Amino acid sequence: MISFFRKIRQKLLNQNRVTRYLTYAFGEIALVMIGILLALQVNNWNEKRKTRVFEKEILSLINENLTRDSASIAAELNSAALGIQLTDSILDRVDQKIYDEQLNLWMGKVIKFERFRSQSSGFEVLKSKGIDILQDKQLQVDLITYYDETLFRLYQAILDVEGAFNVDWIPVVKREFNDFVYEDRLEPRDSKEFFENSEHIVLFKMYQDNRLGIVTRGEVALKEISDLKAHIKKQLE
Repeated sequence: MISFFRKIRQKLLNQNRVTRYLTYAFGEIALVMIGILLALQVNNWNEKRKTRVFEKEILSLINENLTRDSASIAAELNSAALGIQLTDSILDRVDQKIYDEQLNLWMGKVIKFERFRSQSSGFEVLKSKGIDILQDKQLQVDLITYYDETLFRLYQAILDVEGAFNVDWIPVVKREFNDFVYEDRLEPRDSKEFFENSEHIVLFKMYQDNRLGIVTRGEVALKEISDLKAHIKKQLE
């Protein structure tokens, strides 16, 4: 009988050892899992923090680029607007059959072309990292619209004017002018004969129409830049 109870007691002791071992083992596993989860959480937090820091840095750079774009576009838009205005003045003076030095000076401001190149370094870096880094999805869309669509249309308008200058005006200048100082003055060999040629008047009108594209596209670009800078300012606060 005593032997029987001893066996039962030993069996219970063995079961307790197994239970204690399993409890210890599961406890160790649980601690390891908790440690891993905490490490992952800390790592995720660090990655998110780095992403937010990068987001603010890249938005600051884009904001600076947009400020420069705004100044450059405004300058070229003013140049184009002046060219349109002076073309009207030239045509009005020709209608009055007044062929004087003032026409030569005005033509120096008209028979030229505008230049513009966007400062897009910030946006290019953002694209290389992935534009989805930006938390604000609407800002993503607005930046893509400005850099890939609005600027493309503005470039096309500027290239239309430059193309017309090279293709249409350069041959006329070589053939019809005694003096040509870019952005200063142009002097026809015979002003009366030059301006009474209807083909030349048509060139002025076509060139004026091409320039109108710069004004239209430039105004759209400036409005988008203003909206983007306001949007970015909120993100940087």
